[in-house]
Amino acid sequence: MEKRRMLRVSICFIGLLVLAGLFFCLSLMSGSTHISPASVFGILTGRPADAASVRILTDIRLPRTLSALILGGGLSVSGFLLQSFFRNPIAGPFVLGISSGAKLTVALLMIAALQHGFVMHSSMMIAAAFVGAVLCMLMVLLFSGKVRSMAQLVISGVMIGYICNALTDLAVTFADDANIVNLHNWSKGSFSGADWQDIRAMTLLVFAALIGAFLLSKPIGAYQLGEAYAENMGVNIRRFRLLLILLSSLLSACVTAFAGPVSFVGIAVPHLMKGMFGTAKPLILIPAAFLGGGVFCMGCDLIARTLFAPQELSVSTVTAVFGAPVVIYIMLHRAKERSTS
Repeated sequence: MEKRRMLRVSICFIGLLVLAGLFFCLSLMSGSTHISPASVFGILTGRPADAASVRILTDIRLPRTLSALILGGGLSVSGFLLQSFFRNPIAGPFVLGISSGAKLTVALLMIAALQHGFVMHSSMMIAAAFVGAVLCMLMVLLFSGKVRSMAQLVISGVMIGYICNALTDLAVTFADDANIVNLHNWSKGSFSGADWQDIRAMTLLVFAALIGAFLLSKPIGAYQLGEAYAENMGVNIRRFRLLLILLSSLLSACVTAFAGPVSFVGIAVPHLMKGMFGTAKPLILIPAAFLGGGVFCMGCDLIARTLFAPQELSVSTVTAVFGAPVVIYIMLHRAKERSTS
């Protein structure tokens, strides 16, 4: 039985790696200007090529594809941590309003920077997004102590998200016309515009958070079996919850700062990975969620920029098309389980 389980896990990881490689290569080749596989390989290995293709690949497509891989994976892991924290499969940064809170604080910073003419560094955007994410997370936790059902908590998170979005729209009305265009494009969600400085910053933060999540694998596994069981296993519940909040908020903030709000990835992908791997063990699901989120976002980003090329869709539009049905399935499946129990 154990051998069959390990075989399934190995096959699933190999399948995800193959899909990641496939989407990565397609993303580098596809666009308004097609670059052949031989040219892509030649540019990546340092062979001489025409300047236009080199610039398109190294300055635009490669950073964009890497950001989709890294940020998509980080957002999926953030969703897994939140689902473990609330012990609910539809808990996620987008649904609970955490992404909207990060969006509000980053939008305010962008408006202030553009109106006063100072340059924003990636660290400033991440810090602003982190503050917004933590504040919204604290509001959700406050509601969690007041409401009895998880459905009410989710509705509270959705309402927090609407309030933050309304405040963001209100702030945008006082921005200059040129600033509104920049904010409008960012607020829809997109992996475009990333440069190599952004890639370094997001890689450092996301992988640091992943290491932290790995170190919490055993406490998460115990917590999944119940708070009382985790306490009996020696888990400091208060410190454990604080670390989960900080890690999930950091990952959500990093994604929002660089790509804007990206919907449904944090809910749909961890659930898909649980069904695919047939386990909820954090030691397996954390890397699986990262790979799955990266594959999902690379695929959605590829569709967003090639389906109606040269017109580009927002990545959140595509992630919603594929992610929302998964959420509907989760809700129907849970309702069926309750009716039969």
